[in-house]
Amino acid sequence: MSRIGRMPIAIPSGVTVDIAENNKVTVKGPKGTLERVLPAEMEIKKDGEEVIVNRPNDLKKMKSLHGLTRTLIYNMVVGVTEGYQKELEVNGVGYRAQKQGKKLTLSLGYSHPVEMEDPEGLEVIVEGQNKIIVKGIDKEKVGQYAAEIREKRAPEPYKGKGIKYSDEVIRRKVGKTGKK
Repeated sequence: MSRIGRMPIAIPSGVTVDIAENNKVTVKGPKGTLERVLPAEMEIKKDGEEVIVNRPNDLKKMKSLHGLTRTLIYNMVVGVTEGYQKELEVNGVGYRAQKQGKKLTLSLGYSHPVEMEDPEGLEVIVEGQNKIIVKGIDKEKVGQYAAEIREKRAPEPYKGKGIKYSDEVIRRKVGKTGKK
């Protein structure tokens, strides 16, 4: 059985990985720099053009931290080379999204427009009036901000109105039927 934690992380060309004391990992790449302090129990080594994560023993907690640590480093490497993006769709009559500078304005059927400020290090693009693309190098921040936008008006199951991820499938429900 292949374990995620045991797989080495290949470092692409143009990317540098620095491991400081207390497992502070800094990844520099063409799109920017990410740094993160990882669990101190894990042993992180740079071996030529790859990073290897080892665990001290086979306790359940160590096993779970092993895979987590490796995945976090891998996500940082992918982030600085390719970056991450999430696409959201705004569905509903009169629902629309607009972008002015660093401010995202959403009209979602409330009595007031919903305004959101772009967080540091993220880029938000609005295509047309109903497609929002969140881009960035930090997977966690991209996912979090996309979830916060979706939360402003989550899709409802009867008409499918609201903000949904472009790859999300909304389970539709049958509404009330009239009496015979």
